[in-house]
Amino acid sequence: MRFKINEIFYSLQGEGFYVGTPAVFVRFSGCNLRCPFCDTAHEEGEWLTEDDVVAAVVAYPARHVVLTGGEPSLFATEALVRRLHDAGRYVAMETNGTHLPPAGVDWLTCSPKTDVCPGVPLVLPACNELKVVYSRQDMAPYAAMRADHRFLQPCDTGDEAENRALLAEATDYCLDHPEWRLSLQVHKLIGIR
Repeated sequence: MRFKINEIFYSLQGEGFYVGTPAVFVRFSGCNLRCPFCDTAHEEGEWLTEDDVVAAVVAYPARHVVLTGGEPSLFATEALVRRLHDAGRYVAMETNGTHLPPAGVDWLTCSPKTDVCPGVPLVLPACNELKVVYSRQDMAPYAAMRADHRFLQPCDTGDEAENRALLAEATDYCLDHPEWRLSLQVHKLIGIR
């Protein structure tokens, strides 16, 4: 099996529940959505085998691995997850929730994009972490999703004044709805990948 991989890199998790955790990021190329704020160049990537991916991951000292994208649930396989487990890794996946992930993933973060890509239904019934990128959308649809943890993350629009306004609104929302926690993109704040 070969996968189109945009990049594999080592850094600190910059968002959500595991913020600050050293992790190896395996970024898949390709997605079923086209979000305006996407940070992945889907046309770029290198075709790697399962062996190549595992070898690249174990070259780093972190036990925590994040399968991300693009949309990793379209490409990652149960066999790849099992191979990463066999190498002593804890496997997290960040998904948009429109496709079911392979069995065996240890931690599932769902970051739904139904507000920016309407008409694509969520099929994921539950997750460990629900991370909503806030851009003034209606939050009611997310109430029904089963999640152990809920994070609201202001969208980085590239406009400083708009970003401040979204941060203030997301903060107020969390204060009014304490089941939600504020998530900031710490990696951007401290200048790392």
